[in-house]
Amino acid sequence: MFINATDILEKLNPHNKINYDAVLQQVIKNWQTLPQKPKLLIHSCCAPCSTYVLEYLAQYAEITIYFANSNIHPRVEYEYRSQVQQKFIRDFNQKTGYQVQFLEAPYQPAEFIKNVEHLRDEPEGGARCHICYKMRLDLAAIKAQELGFDYFASALTLSPKKNSKKINELGMDMQELFAVKYLPSDFKKNNGYKRSVEICKEYDVYRQCYCGCIFAAKEQGIDFKAVIKHAKVGLAMIETKEVQ
Repeated sequence: MFINATDILEKLNPHNKINYDAVLQQVIKNWQTLPQKPKLLIHSCCAPCSTYVLEYLAQYAEITIYFANSNIHPRVEYEYRSQVQQKFIRDFNQKTGYQVQFLEAPYQPAEFIKNVEHLRDEPEGGARCHICYKMRLDLAAIKAQELGFDYFASALTLSPKKNSKKINELGMDMQELFAVKYLPSDFKKNNGYKRSVEICKEYDVYRQCYCGCIFAAKEQGIDFKAVIKHAKVGLAMIETKEVQ
């Protein structure tokens, strides 16, 4: 039977900082003793964050990437990131022989805005981001339960700019509400982030310059006209390559 990470966490000293990467490694050790691989639904915010995550976990689990990111603005940038994610999965499968699958949630930016607009002036990484984490983890847990996955997880913990502790706390709390286990992680550990940059170069993966949120983008002074132009060109290039 696939282990619940809670069983590992309960044995840790409550006064020590949790090493979620070490917890993940213990879960993987459990998987390796069993006759079949677990089914794992991984929320992915973008192709770059999924790169190392797939390289690391595809050998241990049957993975489906779940692209649920209504926070991304504008729409054409969302569409571009979705297509880049799908292209990377196809290229990764072709190169490695794995069979990673892809699912996409409906794009509902108005729902995201409704939930975080009262925190529009929060700095990136603050309370607004925590709500965004929760929204996407919630969608992943619902979909994982609906489709009978053994675990749900998020590639968000690869990013040095994302609060892995908060993401994992939300995930562990959320699994209590659903009939599916949460897989803790801290994918940036063990040079995970560095490796993701290398894989992006190997596969020529687009690396965006902002997380996607309109509020953080405005704070960073992102030029949306330039973003839209770049996304349209990128989408056209992907479509051309697919036709050939």
